[in-house]
Amino acid sequence: MRLFAALRPSPAALEHLDYALTEVRAAAGLSLRWGDPEQWHLTLAFRADLPAGALDDALENLQGIAAGYAPMSLQLVGAGVFSHRTLWIGVGGQTDRLGALMAEPLLEGEDRERRRAHLTVARISARAPRPPRRRRRGEPAPPDPTQVLLDSAVHALSIYRGPIWEAREIELVASHLGEGRGGGPRHEVLATVPLGD
Repeated sequence: MRLFAALRPSPAALEHLDYALTEVRAAAGLSLRWGDPEQWHLTLAFRADLPAGALDDALENLQGIAAGYAPMSLQLVGAGVFSHRTLWIGVGGQTDRLGALMAEPLLEGEDRERRRAHLTVARISARAPRPPRRRRRGEPAPPDPTQVLLDSAVHALSIYRGPIWEAREIELVASHLGEGRGGGPRHEVLATVPLGD
């Protein structure tokens, strides 16, 4: 199973962000493939290969860790880019507590350490323009239009501050590839685990 543990921002926070992205979407045209706002989340841990028979143990482990963390106040803030392809929105608020939670082995066997909480909103589309391949010898390479587009989006969103929301539970979610809108993943919430006792 492809499984992840996540915090979902409040409906008000997601609606606020969706509205704030209106102009960025318009400027990007078809160059960015936008995520479904109904599936936006902050990934805390991801496991691409959890055996189906290990689901109960994974849930029990998650419940045990979550019980040690009180709810936390968070806020979606700013923006950035990963791997020159992925546009994300950052997180502010009680990030020290969030970072401590992310450092826990929420889904044992995850193969990478998560350092920065973020919400992925878009990725470069296959329809994005590419820089010309040929140029005269000695001429500088023209700027990559996709990087110009992403830089512009990050600049526009650098001052973004969404409403503060209270994270009170962790969702354990199965990701079904190719079953969502536009061929993306479909997320199925398997369980919600409260933070704190």
